[in-house]
Amino acid sequence: MTNAPTPIGELPVLVLGPLRGRAAGEWERGPAGKWTPAQIVEHLALGLTLSAETFLARKNHAPMTRRARTPAEKIARLFIFGFRWFPPGRKAPERTTPPPHIDRAAAEAHFLAGVEAWDQVDRTLLPERRSNLFVKHPRMGDLTVEEWMRFHVIHARHHARQIRERIGL
Repeated sequence: MTNAPTPIGELPVLVLGPLRGRAAGEWERGPAGKWTPAQIVEHLALGLTLSAETFLARKNHAPMTRRARTPAEKIARLFIFGFRWFPPGRKAPERTTPPPHIDRAAAEAHFLAGVEAWDQVDRTLLPERRSNLFVKHPRMGDLTVEEWMRFHVIHARHHARQIRERIGL
């Protein structure tokens, strides 16, 4: 039995679509002190891959219970899930910080692999593990599979806007 396609499957068009047909130089150029489009794509890839791998590693884990959220996690959840807004000036977690230089092909391949990993998470864990399997988000606390999917879509939309700005769209 297959699930309906998730919004994660739409991320390649959202994130990579504006970059199609662009020269490699446009992927690797950004404002001083800001990430390039290639680094943004890699950042998204790292987040997708890390969270998917963690869920898949826990697929046989006993049912879990969500830990209580801290006040800071509740506020982050309101900003991100409620307002779909990421406060400026926040640094990405170290594990999702892209290297100083990454080329187009590597970033694109890694991003597409992350999207595919989430397709596998969806097929493997839903609907059976919908409410009893969690992975901690660095700002919002424990999230379910579906909450992580929602985060990745909101996060990708945020960064897709940055990509479009960088390439002048």
